[in-house]
Amino acid sequence: MSRRILLTGGAGYIGSHCCVALVQAGYDVEILDNFSNAHARATDAIDLLCGRHIPVHHGSITDPAFIAGVFGRSAFDGIVHFAARKSVADSVSDPIGYFETNIGGLINLTRSARAAGVRTLVFSSSATVYGAPDIVPTPETAPLMFENPYGFTKLTCEQMLQQIAASEDGWSLGILRYFNPVGAHPSGLIGDDPCGVPANLMPIIVKVASGELAELQVFGDDYDTPDGTGQRDYIHVSDLAEGHVRSLDALLSGKGSHLCNLGRGQATSVLEMIEAFEAATGKSVPYRIRPRRPGDVPCYLADVRAARDILGFTATRGLDEMCRSSWYWTEQQLGRNRAAD
Repeated sequence: MSRRILLTGGAGYIGSHCCVALVQAGYDVEILDNFSNAHARATDAIDLLCGRHIPVHHGSITDPAFIAGVFGRSAFDGIVHFAARKSVADSVSDPIGYFETNIGGLINLTRSARAAGVRTLVFSSSATVYGAPDIVPTPETAPLMFENPYGFTKLTCEQMLQQIAASEDGWSLGILRYFNPVGAHPSGLIGDDPCGVPANLMPIIVKVASGELAELQVFGDDYDTPDGTGQRDYIHVSDLAEGHVRSLDALLSGKGSHLCNLGRGQATSVLEMIEAFEAATGKSVPYRIRPRRPGDVPCYLADVRAARDILGFTATRGLDEMCRSSWYWTEQQLGRNRAAD
């Protein structure tokens, strides 16, 4: 019998790709999402890619009665928890909102899960828990800190989960600190489609390449990096989704809790990503250098050995595939929009 998984934030960018990967791996999935940073059309694409209808619970992780009702209607074997706010810049301007959603939402989720006897959970964490790391590449054993409210919420949630697990037997946790997801599903049906103004690099690049935005703003060219712009460890979203499947497989097979970075172990600067995108797509990406943003750090680069050793996971998709799939997704979106007009 297939195991049923509750996928919070499952209509979002990473969640939608994870949903497809989980179904392809043999899991039954139910999505929980309030669509604050996702579009309802994403669920149609998910159904198409999965070859069947995926149930959706439409509501907020911040509503404890709603969460309790979801667990009352379905019996779950495990949870993959994505539902959270994720912009560093937004967290600086609205820390209370981030505390409410990211920390309060996890409290609601674990309380209802515990009451329902569900103690297997994969948690979507972030490299921001390392703050501005002194050790690069950064292992999971590096000192933990935060540079912004978003990072504070992720670190707090990790510590909450570890203390919950220490308080009683039976919890099995996969904490995945991932770096910078980019790219889209090869079908072009799902991709990074944020509501409002995007905060991450690749969605802005494709908007500039498509002419929707005039130029890309590069925040800071005076970091201690080879070209002065910030470096990140970019991982294709399909690789990231496969990492979550591996994590859930390990938990449900009784291998115990784990904590792993998910990245490629390669650093790419903003200017290098622009160059890679232009080479992969033939599209021009004009940019302008601006001052640094509050809360940004020079470099995030994963030490990926734990994911390899514990989960048997290695990211395989490179920059070219990240850029090509992002642009193909954008082209498909533009075509669908024209057809709708």
